Amino acid sequence: MKLTKLEHAALIIEVSGKKLYVDPGSFTTALTGTAGTVAVVITHEHADHWTPEQLGRIVEMNSNLRIFAPAGVARAIAAVDTDLDVTTVQAGDVMEVAPFTLRFFGATHAVIHESIPVIDNVGVFVNDELYYAGDAFTIPEGVEVGTLAVPAAAPWMKISEAMDFIDAIKPKRSFPTHEMLLSRAGKDLSNARFQNVTQLNGGEFFPLEPGDSLDL
Repeated sequence: MKLTKLEHAALIIEVSGKKLYVDPGSFTTALTGTAGTVAVVITHEHADHWTPEQLGRIVEMNSNLRIFAPAGVARAIAAVDTDLDVTTVQAGDVMEVAPFTLRFFGATHAVIHESIPVIDNVGVFVNDELYYAGDAFTIPEGVEVGTLAVPAAAPWMKISEAMDFIDAIKPKRSFPTHEMLLSRAGKDLSNARFQNVTQLNGGEFFPLEPGDSLDL
């Protein structure tokens, strides 16, 4: 299984020439080369995790793909394109789209502020290896995480929470995501913190940059 990190929160996972996209949003360069995509996972409705334009670039090349998302995203997609079929998922669901097995965890986005409504958010565990929680720190109970995507910066988090997230899950590998709000200095700082806590638990940290890949 090959993981490719794109800008901000977007990921591509490839197995045997088939692709899974996760959270292709507004901070990610316009997608190209999307042929071979069998599924898209959108964790929640914020624009930095999906846009109609980015989703359209995938759908245009892959008419039979499956789209998985929580109810809030399904409503948002239906508001702009009634022809797209979205499979609504929630915590506990397991979906099979060969060659991918997708297990879903969590229910809501982390709180940004009491004045801002809390929306739906699901985390996804791909092929019993890669866990990506979206905009939350949901611990995937009952599974062993090989590779963990760790959010580095957002209005809803602080660095200690991300470090605690790593410490609670104890992955074999971790890498940063959700970092478009950071300067180079900010990335270096969060990477150093993530590396330290990952290594303290016997894992390895990979400071992936957009376009970098990792074989899992």
